[in-house]
Amino acid sequence: MLTCRIQRSAARIMAPGAAFLVWFMLILPTTAPALPSVPALSAGELEELQRGEAVVTAESMGDGLTGVTGRIRVQAAADQVWDVITDYDHHWQFLPNVKESGLLSDNGREQEMFQTGRTGVLLFRKTVHIQLRLKGERPHRLVFRQTRGDFKVYNGEWRISDDPLGRGVLLTFVAEIKPDFFAPAMFVRKVQKKDLPGLLKAMKKRAEHLQPPAFKAE
Repeated sequence: MLTCRIQRSAARIMAPGAAFLVWFMLILPTTAPALPSVPALSAGELEELQRGEAVVTAESMGDGLTGVTGRIRVQAAADQVWDVITDYDHHWQFLPNVKESGLLSDNGREQEMFQTGRTGVLLFRKTVHIQLRLKGERPHRLVFRQTRGDFKVYNGEWRISDDPLGRGVLLTFVAEIKPDFFAPAMFVRKVQKKDLPGLLKAMKKRAEHLQPPAFKAE
């Protein structure tokens, strides 16, 4: 009863504008913008995965956004793949086109990392800088978003799931990207289709190389 009287009193003294603000805050969406959907694999793409290749798609999402999805099979345990993805201090040693990388902060819940790399096609090459905030659910999902860098939008996630074709895992990268420099969307899609397979293959190679022999012998 005391709680009800306090609530009624608060409602009487609350200014109309404040009441509207509280109502407006209650209906605000709390979810992040939707990432591009991960398309079902075709028979041909399943064959590519079986051969150890990366399957990459890139699409226009409107307003200059490019949606990109990449998948590859990795013959390693999920924890091993997770350790490779989150080895920010050493990405520059094994990821193509990455010149510098490192962990900036870790509060136990979120991490902040940076990366500098070269990207582009033909005569157009550009050095890009990016700083990401990451939060994950080991060893299944790692969400990231840009906090500083050369993109207006760079949000996405890594997903580690059971391999539908056998042992090991399926590593999936999904993101939405919009550069903060002049680059037609068609060009961005072309660059992603060129660069992402190499990144996925490098992650695969590193994880499989570091995986203890006992896993491979099972």
